[in-house]
Amino acid sequence: MENQKKSTTYSMSLASSLLAMILIIAILYYTSSVVLPLLFSILISIMLYPLARLFERLRLGKAFSAILSVIVAIVIMSGLGWFIVYESIVIGRDASAITGKVMSVLENSEAWLQNTFGIERNQVMAQLREQGDKAMDNVGGMLSSTFGSIGSMLAATVLVPLFTFFLLYYRVFFREFFFKAFHSVPKQKVHDTLDRIYDVVQSYLLGLITVMGIVAVLNTIGLMILGIDYAWFFGTLASLLMLLPYIGIAIGSILPALFALATKDSAWYAIGVVAWFQVVQFLEGNIITPNIVGSKVSINPLMAIIAILLGGMIFGLAGLILALPMVATIKVIFDAIPSMEAYGFLIGEPEKMHLQRNSTQQLLMKWGIVREPKVKKKKVIIETEVAEVEVDKRKEITEQSQVNTVAVERKVGNPKQDFPKSDDLDSDPNSQK
Repeated sequence: MENQKKSTTYSMSLASSLLAMILIIAILYYTSSVVLPLLFSILISIMLYPLARLFERLRLGKAFSAILSVIVAIVIMSGLGWFIVYESIVIGRDASAITGKVMSVLENSEAWLQNTFGIERNQVMAQLREQGDKAMDNVGGMLSSTFGSIGSMLAATVLVPLFTFFLLYYRVFFREFFFKAFHSVPKQKVHDTLDRIYDVVQSYLLGLITVMGIVAVLNTIGLMILGIDYAWFFGTLASLLMLLPYIGIAIGSILPALFALATKDSAWYAIGVVAWFQVVQFLEGNIITPNIVGSKVSINPLMAIIAILLGGMIFGLAGLILALPMVATIKVIFDAIPSMEAYGFLIGEPEKMHLQRNSTQQLLMKWGIVREPKVKKKKVIIETEVAEVEVDKRKEITEQSQVNTVAVERKVGNPKQDFPKSDDLDSDPNSQK
């Protein structure tokens, strides 16, 4: 009966947790117009917090420091936007020449298909027209969704700076809210959890910005070596697309590859662009990001990919950007709650023990499911016996050396015993006077 009650209680708690999760996701989905600006504001305020603290140390006032920090962020983002728009306009001036080269590339491709596979040009054009008609059918929906989201984008451009200012200005007020909300939890634990969330998110954001700068330089160097025009633009644009984890650099390589295909005489330039970007992505994923971000943002790749897919389903493009910092925050919260600690462990990265050849045996021994193999016990016994034999040998050597020392003293004479005692020098006690 007790086991049935425990299983029923566990099933009810699990069902209630799943129901609560579904309700939270539904609320986030239907209130995305407010939630998304708020989430972006939280990330930006965490990133701007050190700058606001610097201005406060200069005694500029808390409100003015928050406003100045937000202005700095607006200037930087506006500069990046101006750079992308200006370079796009410059590239658009040569659109006619690029279009002519693209048409010549298509004609050469048609001729190659006809000579190699016997496919007539009319069939190729018919397939292209068919795919074009299918794409045009969806243009209306895409345009309506795009123009429909312009209002939300404009609202976000106003709400994000406003939310960011209040999050910086009222940060101590919000911290006390968490102390009051979790009054049954030790205040030190709440304080440590908030600091941990701040450290994780800030490490992710600052590390991401640093990695984006390094990747922009590497992309630009590769494009310059290949002789691709507007190398800085394409290299920087590809690095900015790293906001989309795992797929950003791959998407960013498409535009310079098409541009190289349209402006160069050989298709090998486009292949070289794609190959170089793949090399940069390999360096970023295996060398640059692990050394810069470190182990503070410890999310295993499987959970990261699932989080990105779910974020894209719920929030679209913004969900792809917010997925990893949100999952990192959720992991910190789960680690702080004893009942959710297992799920925090599931999100984190595996230990070295989990990836070894005999990891299953080690795991079963760790949790006491199986005993330690007898072979290891024999090894331990043999090692102990060898150690005891070595100790006995050392004792024999020490005793033999002592015996040899005594024998030598008997032959030579002990220097301490060669000298007579003070009583033998003069038996008369008055002789000492």
